[in-house]
Amino acid sequence: MDKKTLSRDGTSLAYGIRGQGPAVVLVSGAMSTGTTVAPLAGLLAQRFTALWYDRRGRGESGDTAPYAVEREVEDIAALIDAAGGEAALYGVSSGGALALEAAASGLPVSRVAVYETPYADFSDDGAERCAVYTERLTEALGQDRRGDAVELFLRRTGLAESVIGGARQSPMWAGMEAIAPTLAYDDALMGDGLVPRHRLASLGVPVLAVAGAASPAWMREAARAVADAVPRGAYRTLEDQTHMVDPNVLAPVLAEFLAE
Repeated sequence: MDKKTLSRDGTSLAYGIRGQGPAVVLVSGAMSTGTTVAPLAGLLAQRFTALWYDRRGRGESGDTAPYAVEREVEDIAALIDAAGGEAALYGVSSGGALALEAAASGLPVSRVAVYETPYADFSDDGAERCAVYTERLTEALGQDRRGDAVELFLRRTGLAESVIGGARQSPMWAGMEAIAPTLAYDDALMGDGLVPRHRLASLGVPVLAVAGAASPAWMREAARAVADAVPRGAYRTLEDQTHMVDPNVLAPVLAEFLAE
């Protein structure tokens, strides 16, 4: 990240910016920094001004207690200011929930694209499992058991115990523990885990909800529900893609939507 800006509460935000043309701010998901979406930003920069950033509490950005979803919306407002005063938003996973909330909050957002925001309406016992996760995550972070918090998250994503055990022994684990407190931020963004249909109904900008055709059916249904909940929504699937979407496959779809 080679740029810095300040959010409304004084939190320093690290971001990168490339390209020329209409602006788009890329919002990463849980347990990730801006580097996760940087390759996609590089592809979009061929036609747009692409901004990617470290969300508060991650990477090179600062953090200010207490956390509130409204503070992260203000972070996006600061980035939109840095982009010239108006921008489209793209959010991946729980970052999609943040992008949608930012648009619903009245920021100068021209359109929103999201990839597999993990609303749990269509998974088995989704709302109940979300409540249990919130309880256990709050307990683990309250006791500063960061490793346990990371395990909870990885287990929730469906990783096998053997894979989680291997991750604990990997060089990446220290970095994952470092940003473990931000798991509570993404959990707050997701609320009760269900599609916020009433909130989405207030969106007046075009919204594209994308899912991978190789992802679980409930994720595709959640994306379709987002598109159905907004007045100007569209739904799209990407062949052979999972939650770890290939930016080379996603970029042309986003570029087409952003250029409309």
